[in-house]
Amino acid sequence: MTDTAIRQEGMRLLIKNLGTVEAERFVSLIIKEPFDYTEWRHQNLEDEEVRSLSRKAMNYKKLGVPEAELQARL
Repeated sequence: MTDTAIRQEGMRLLIKNLGTVEAERFVSLIIKEPFDYTEWRHQNLEDEEVRSLSRKAMNYKKLGVPEAELQARL
């Protein structure tokens, strides 16, 4: 998948799950504030194994669970 395709799909999913205004707000926050994914992962997913997390994500996707609900469950 190209970088452009990833950006387009990411925005499509953000808009689908958050709405246009909140998606734009999210992008603005990410650009404005430094974000360290590694630190975030350690704080939020430290006990979660990658395979377990992947399995959960695939199951949620199959069930059509909205991304916002998925994040709330993590």
